[in-house]
Amino acid sequence: MAKIRIGFSTELNIGSELSGIGTDNPTNTKQVLGNIHATNAKAVGVSTLATYQGFLDKEARFGKSVIDINSQAGTLGEIVIDGEVTVSSGSTLCSGVDELTLTDSFSLPTGNTDSRIHCQTAGSMRFNEDLGTLEFYTGDEWRTVNSYSRGNAAGRQVLMGGHDGSARTKLIEYFSASTGGSTTNFGELFFDVWTAQGNSNETRGIHVGGNGPSGYSDTISYITIASEGDAIDFGDITQNSTGGITVTSSTRGVFAIGGQGGAYVNSIEYVEIMTLGNSLDFGDLTFVRSGNGGGCSNGIRGLFMGGYTSPSLVNTSDISSITIASKGNATKFGDLTERAYGRGGFSNSVRGICFGGKATTNIATIEFVTIASEGNATDFGEMSHGRRFLGGSATQTRGFIMPGFATDATFDRIESITIASTGNSIDFGDSVNKRYVRVASDSHGGLGGF
Repeated sequence: MAKIRIGFSTELNIGSELSGIGTDNPTNTKQVLGNIHATNAKAVGVSTLATYQGFLDKEARFGKSVIDINSQAGTLGEIVIDGEVTVSSGSTLCSGVDELTLTDSFSLPTGNTDSRIHCQTAGSMRFNEDLGTLEFYTGDEWRTVNSYSRGNAAGRQVLMGGHDGSARTKLIEYFSASTGGSTTNFGELFFDVWTAQGNSNETRGIHVGGNGPSGYSDTISYITIASEGDAIDFGDITQNSTGGITVTSSTRGVFAIGGQGGAYVNSIEYVEIMTLGNSLDFGDLTFVRSGNGGGCSNGIRGLFMGGYTSPSLVNTSDISSITIASKGNATKFGDLTERAYGRGGFSNSVRGICFGGKATTNIATIEFVTIASEGNATDFGEMSHGRRFLGGSATQTRGFIMPGFATDATFDRIESITIASTGNSIDFGDSVNKRYVRVASDSHGGLGGF
């Protein structure tokens, strides 16, 4: 091979023919095998850099060409992307970037929910085509990135339907977690209904099934938590439902169906909260149960707590769990301190709380579990009165216990606890709906994002 020696300050220009350095069989217009050291290198057109490092205290500017970056390492002062840059799917970009400036646009990976399996690195971001939203991977689960400002709606707890002390109701009311006092009118459900299920993400509240004027219902409806108004049709569950238990993440609402007043099932179904449509099969409970047990989640794991078995209607202390992002059957988690039905539940991202219900009589018990660790519940404190068929909701700091069915049918007190501590509940405010209330919260423990 011929040798060319170029002296200092000499300029070398190579034309458009195939030429190579370190190879006598070039396949590209300019092909270099080996290391290149340059203080100022400029590539125009499509460039493939198998490995590169450097740009110490310099600016790396990528123009409007397509650049296939297989891997890169180094400490960069600033990366500026001016135009369209395509990073191949197998790329690894590891650097100490202080600032990344985009003067045009770039596209994140896209795919449906099932294609999440291809990207499991903590910090990964993608656009979920099913949900129509950006999401990121925490290392444990996918969570959505909120694309709106909740403003004064942050911490809003919305009570849907139930019983007002004299009859079923379709009233929807709400209160703010940051201020005590009475609830405010929000809107109405489709019909008067109780013994339903409810869950939510940061945006939507979901109301499912229940016992209405025409009997047991398979209706799913939704509200937008930040905006007062009446419920809107969402879809249907596969069968009429009453007395079930629900858990949720920031993307998915999961329902243990319960039964139809004497005919109970062990079915678990789910919906994608931001996608209208009918529910889909998720799996099965560990046994057939109903009786309005308590539900809670940390966004990863959902817990079904208490209720009663069927057909014997024997109260249970069982706690079963599912992984919300992965369809499948429930497994044993532990046991509550009380065997009771008509219980309530809520959580922050760490603790799950179960409260109230009826054993032989109404109970005032509050108990808790650490959601990430399987095991039995521990005593937390007591409510002001024993009662059953309670709703519950929470923020990351405070949990709210809805009135429930007490000895006094007009009992309308909302009580609260501080989830991270232990102790008895205290008075928070009053509601119109008394019992069988289902609550949607924009800030409960199953939610992520920012």
